[in-house]
Amino acid sequence: ARAISAEKKAVLFCEDQWLANLFGGASSLEEYIERRGRVRALLTQHVPSILELGHSVVFDFGGNTVRDRAWIRSLCESAGADHELHYIFADEALCKRRVAERNRSKPAGIYWGDVSEAMLDAVNKYFQPPTPEEGWKLVEHRPDV
Repeated sequence: ARAISAEKKAVLFCEDQWLANLFGGASSLEEYIERRGRVRALLTQHVPSILELGHSVVFDFGGNTVRDRAWIRSLCESAGADHELHYIFADEALCKRRVAERNRSKPAGIYWGDVSEAMLDAVNKYFQPPTPEEGWKLVEHRPDV
């Protein structure tokens, strides 16, 4: 997301950064969902205006469900802005390795606490891959493992 934001000269909205700075993170899936909802309510008020002014935005958010992705697409469409979805193909093992690396490296500005495998499993069980019916211009990424 950071590379895309830099390349496109876009405003970056990183969910982990907001959660870390506003709330110190989240200790459970329920708390994450509640706090994420508060962040998204603010973004819903401001992102369309940014887009209407002609600026691009990049969301570094987990778009795990059709509903999550529809929310982001609605912000773009309400401002008459184009949109694309970057989809990273990652199996469960790769996700767990990357979360373990995040937990180990504790990246400044976005780290708000370790994410356990149990938390990752709880989130990933809701994952729905994007489909053409969702209306996105889909950009696929297949990371080297």
